[in-house]
Parts: sequence; C-alpha cells; structure tokens
Amino acid sequence: MMSAPFVSLAGSVQGVMLRVLVALVPAIAVHVWLYGPGVLIQLAVASAVALATEALMLKLRGSPVAPFLSDLSALVTAWLLALSLPSLAPWWLVAVGTAFAIAVAKHLYGGLGNNLFNPAMVGYCVLIISFPAHMTRWPAPVALPGPDLGWIEAAAFIFFGDLPAGAALDALTAATPLDVVKTQLAANRTLTEILGQPVGHAVPDGSVWLALAYAAGGLFLLQQRVITWHVPVAYLAALAVVAGLFHAADADRYAGPLFHLTYGASVIGAFFILTDPVSGPTTPIGKLLFAASAAALTYLIRVFGGYPDGVAFAVLIMNMAVPLIDAYTQLPVYGKKPPGSGGAP
Repeated sequence: MMSAPFVSLAGSVQGVMLRVLVALVPAIAVHVWLYGPGVLIQLAVASAVALATEALMLKLRGSPVAPFLSDLSALVTAWLLALSLPSLAPWWLVAVGTAFAIAVAKHLYGGLGNNLFNPAMVGYCVLIISFPAHMTRWPAPVALPGPDLGWIEAAAFIFFGDLPAGAALDALTAATPLDVVKTQLAANRTLTEILGQPVGHAVPDGSVWLALAYAAGGLFLLQQRVITWHVPVAYLAALAVVAGLFHAADADRYAGPLFHLTYGASVIGAFFILTDPVSGPTTPIGKLLFAASAAALTYLIRVFGGYPDGVAFAVLIMNMAVPLIDAYTQLPVYGKKPPGSGGAP
C-alpha cells in the first residue's frame, strides 16, 4: 500500500526494457515452432549488430558506453526488427536494417528518449523499400510439406546462401496470407475463391497462434504497467471497425476484421510498436487518436497501397503527427486557462 502523497517512482529504463524482452519470449517460441531455428539466428545477429552499433555511436558522441549499453533499449529494437523479418533472410540484410535503426533513427536524433520515429520500424521500412525481393521471401511454415532446415542448414543458408542438396528455394518459401490475398484480388479473383484454399502461411492456423502469443506478451506488459490500454485497444478496435465496414460493403472484395487482426503485424504493432513511449503521444486522448489513425492507415495501405502490410508505414506516418496530437490534447495546467478562453492566464 502506498502512503501519502501517493507518488510512485517510475521503473528504470533497464527494468522496462527487460519486461518488454520477456514479453516477446512467447512470440519467439511460436516463431521458432513455425519457421525453425533461423529465427534465433536472426535474433542473435540483430542483437550483436545493435549492441556494436550502439557502443560505436555512444563512443563517437562522447557518451559513457556501459550505462547506456546496459539499459537494453538496443536489444528491444533489435528483437522487434528481427521478428519482423523473414527468418531465412541473409545475415547482411538483418545487419543493415539493425545498424540503420540504431545509428540513424536513434542516435542521429540524440539517442534514447529523443528519437522522433520508432527505430525498429525505420529499419524495417528502409529494408522493404531497398530490398523488396529479400523482404518478401518468407519461409513456409514447418507444417507445410517440404525440406525442414535444422540449425546447421539454416545457418548455412543465412550466412552463405547454401541450400541442402536437392532443396530448391521455392520449396522453402511461401507468400504471406496478406500477400496472397492482395495478389489474387488484383487478378480479379474473389475472396471466397481465394480463402477457399490454403493461403500461404495460414497452415495450420499458425498466424493465429502467433497473434495470441504477442497478445499474451502484451497483456503481461499491461499487468506490469509498462504500457496502458489506450493504444492496443484503440488500434485493434479501429482496425476491426474499418475492416468490418469495408467487408460489409463488399464481402468478396474486402477481408473481414478477423483476417486483418490475425494476419500481418497487427498484434505486435498494437502491443509492442505503437506503444513506444518515446515516439508516441503522452496524453490518453492523444494515444487513442494516434492508435486509431494508425489503424486506419494500416488498413488503407494494406488494401489500396503497394505493400501487403502497412503497420510500419502507418507507425512512421503517425510518429510525425505526435507533436501536433500532443499540442491539441494536453489538458490545461491547473490554475491556467486554455488559450482563447479569455481572461487572465
């Protein structure tokens, strides 16, 4: 029980970041179950590059290395980015994205607490724009027929591009459900026809388990008061509403809310990316506006844009609007009247 004046000390940066890393563990386990040990190799590469880049940038900026390196913020960026990339992506792709996220999106803005944009999503967008072929080459889930890659085979492919004898790259990869639906709709097929057959990663409901794992981690963050309910609830509800309205207008053209909530980066975006306290709004109303707007942008980019998923672009676009959102949603300081209300300030 707290005693008066009911002031609690905020947790340390290291403690908050550690909770975020712990919350990602269930999703990492499901990722490994679905896509094999390549996921862990990508996490290791991203972590090593993130820590090395963080140390280099701190040294160049004349800041103490050990305290900032041990706050774990670089690892959070690395893990979020690595989990957004295909598990068999070449190592240099992970390294380039991670280094760009830490060096440019984080330290060129002044380091932790000063970055305008979410560093992990900056790294992701740089990669999807620069290397679209590698970024869309997701491995088929292990439940699908085809060669399974163990630790050695996955490492050989990630670091050297070597495949096991007799294995073909096409047999290892599969389009994501969002990609399949987008491509097939462009070919004038209906959703009833498209969803009536196995769709890319949708075997056997692996994406559902992945979404549930991210949601479980998100609930842990809510219980630990690392995040508040505003962003995940507003984002998922707004995405469901927008998808539901379009689906009601034309069910053979627009997928329903469950499809958009389950597939893609919806749940990790709601609980782990949009909730970044540095690049997001500070007021409760601002968080609701920020998340709902990001959900609408996510849907519009997915359905009408050039990329199958739109979470990363929606996050960065809304990051730019955060100063404006904060300015118009700040409650007046006690004892002062808001501008334009008349009277003495």
